[in-house]
Amino acid sequence: MDDLLDAIVTDESPSQISDKIKEILFAKSAEKIDAFRPNVASQMFDAADEIEDQDEEDITPDDE
Repeated sequence: MDDLLDAIVTDESPSQISDKIKEILFAKSAEKIDAFRPNVASQMFDAADEIEDQDEEDITPDDE
């Protein structure tokens, strides 16, 4: 963030300032995605386990 402020204060080109803003936003979004990834993965695999359990129940014969 300090790099962005330094770029604005020293009158760097608008494209360089824009690139720094994009870098900061990308880094923040990557951090948030990495934080959510374990939760989403566990929900996806837990749901898949539940579907597999239901499929196994459907396969077992009822004649027993």
